[in-house]
Amino acid sequence: MRTCATCGRHLAPIPIPNEVAVLFPTIDFAIFFAVVFTVQWLLVPYAGPWKAFMVLASYVFYAWWDWRFIFLLAASTGIAFVGGALIHPATGTRRRVTLWVTLALLLSLLVWFKYFGFVAVNVDNVTHALGLGRPIPLLTLTLPIGISFFTFMAISYVVDIYRGVLRPARGIDVTVYLAFFPHLIAGPIVRGTELLPQIRSMRDPKDVHYVEAFWLIAAGLAKKVVLSSYLSAYVVDPVFAAPHQHSALEVLFAIWGYAVEIYADFSGYTDIAIGLALLMGFRFPVNFRRPYTALDLQDFWRRWHITLSFWLRDYLYIPLGGNHGSEKRISFNVMVTMVLGGLWHGASWTFVIWGAYHGVGQIIGRRRRAARVAHGLPPEPVGRRRVAWARFVTFQVVCLGWLFFRADTVGNAFAMLSRLVVGWGSSPLVTPLAALAITAGIASQYLPDNWLAVVQRGFADRRPLIQGGILGLVLLAITTLGPQGVAPFIYYRF
Repeated sequence: MRTCATCGRHLAPIPIPNEVAVLFPTIDFAIFFAVVFTVQWLLVPYAGPWKAFMVLASYVFYAWWDWRFIFLLAASTGIAFVGGALIHPATGTRRRVTLWVTLALLLSLLVWFKYFGFVAVNVDNVTHALGLGRPIPLLTLTLPIGISFFTFMAISYVVDIYRGVLRPARGIDVTVYLAFFPHLIAGPIVRGTELLPQIRSMRDPKDVHYVEAFWLIAAGLAKKVVLSSYLSAYVVDPVFAAPHQHSALEVLFAIWGYAVEIYADFSGYTDIAIGLALLMGFRFPVNFRRPYTALDLQDFWRRWHITLSFWLRDYLYIPLGGNHGSEKRISFNVMVTMVLGGLWHGASWTFVIWGAYHGVGQIIGRRRRAARVAHGLPPEPVGRRRVAWARFVTFQVVCLGWLFFRADTVGNAFAMLSRLVVGWGSSPLVTPLAALAITAGIASQYLPDNWLAVVQRGFADRRPLIQGGILGLVLLAITTLGPQGVAPFIYYRF
């Protein structure tokens, strides 16, 4: 029987699935995708069978982790479909009530699986401290992978119907939209206005951007299998697991290393997801745009996890009032949005602190820009030196936030900070290879915007045999340089 580390009470056992998930960089997924890719193109001329097959394939993909949670995905889909169908013809109060009921049902599933344990433990601590006993059972629930992503997509579908920018789709179309396996586990968060028209349209295999897709997949594999996995195994995980055993320089390298690791991991997943979708004739939105070249935190969030940033803006920040009202009201809107954005990533005080940290940073940045404009200066830095300095400072500020994001507890985060001040000693983890990996991960974001397009055009001009040889060498290098075994993507747990 497990016990709670906080209070010693018994907890319910956690159901452990047989497999973590169907990981993209595995032989199992390669076989799965080869079959799906072939069959789905054969069925493209037949809309009904194609959609039925795609639902089946996506549910098999999700069931590979734990078949019981396909009913959760189906429930979210049913709520979104019925809610959208009822909202569209309704008017006035009935329309608003239907929207709020639908949103409450969708969010209740997310809250139950993701936040019940967090709320229960904290309420239990408070009531026990006040001598009121422990009225709430402390259950530990298995968090369904991808629940945050398909819940947010379902919410955007329903709200867009309410706003009149989207018409209700057929049930099978909504099912394909929410379950489509390339985005199902960790995004990007694709809206109905972006994906549903593609689901309804006839796609031509001759129009597929194969070269772009292959290079996206290769780049994603290199980021995940080589860069992210190396930094995680040899720098980040050892330091964060036992910060008191490491020097200040190792702690600093671990913080910088995690900034590169999480970027390589998540943008790598996104690259693979977009590439897979392209091979099947679908175009997903861009999710990263060189985030570590940002000039301030607001600019960072225009570049990092873009589909989440825009979702929070359009479905939370603007409904709260956005940039309208007094400066205090706008600051309140920013803080609420960022704290809830932090909680979206996980039910922990470290994520709350991380969200609040970014909220405060954005408020400070907003007021600094306003002060510059009031003094007749441009809102953003001008000149190479000022821009370089702004980028350097912003990167360090972002890294400090990543410290709380990565730490298991608030105490561990502050232990890391204390080691930066008093942790003098040898630094065996600070190796030339670690420094090269961190430097390469950051420097790659300063490549010219068109460099990938130039590489792709050069690749496309080669003969098919040469193209195959180049791709084979790239994949061989990735397999050789990467460590044995591939850990799940970081954002699977969000």
